[in-house]
Amino acid sequence: MFENYCKKIEKLESFDKGDILNKNFELFSDQNMKIYYAPHNEIVNEQAKIFIVGITPGWTQTQIAYQTAHNGLVSGLNYISIKKECKKNSRFAGSMRKNLIKMLDELKLNGKLELDSCLELFEDHDYLLHTTSIIPYPVFVKERNYTGSNPKIMENIVLSDYMKKYFYNEVRLLKNALIIPLGKAVEEVLEMMINEGLLKREQCLLGFPHPSGANGHMKRQFEENKEKLTEIVNCYFQQ
Repeated sequence: MFENYCKKIEKLESFDKGDILNKNFELFSDQNMKIYYAPHNEIVNEQAKIFIVGITPGWTQTQIAYQTAHNGLVSGLNYISIKKECKKNSRFAGSMRKNLIKMLDELKLNGKLELDSCLELFEDHDYLLHTTSIIPYPVFVKERNYTGSNPKIMENIVLSDYMKKYFYNEVRLLKNALIIPLGKAVEEVLEMMINEGLLKREQCLLGFPHPSGANGHMKRQFEENKEKLTEIVNCYFQQ
């Protein structure tokens, strides 16, 4: 949908919530939930070996994506290059990326990919990585980042339709990638897809903690599941 919104993005002079989370970029609205356009989940890296999945872009990712798109449009970059830069700059920005890299390195995923660190997945070796969200566009419930519950995706017609239209298609395009779900809500979707025969359990790193700094149980969850997660990684790369 980038072509539909690029002129509005190019005209932006600032990138505060009021500039972006408004009718100009609104995709859906009801009493509790709003969905807005964002330009960073429209590229699929079909060559990726690692497939990291969040629930929905948060405000921070959304803001970075808009700033990146605006700068690219003003500079005259082509649309494909802009979309790639939006994804590269906004994916799990901040402490979340740092925590994610640390845990993946502890699982020795970097060694399996012949990297010094999984940090390289976000830099020179990003051709190995695809990132997305179950819902590709930012969702806000009562003006807060949607967390995957209240409503649950599978129990909401609008969210379920977005999931099937976008995420199911990405899974088909990356049917052999190692999928790393970020959070319980994403795991629930993957479990459903495994039961439907759309995914193989052995390709899903189930039990991986959400890397958000707000997840106070992250370290404990990781230590409790580390042995199982390491085994999944090892078995995946022995195939």
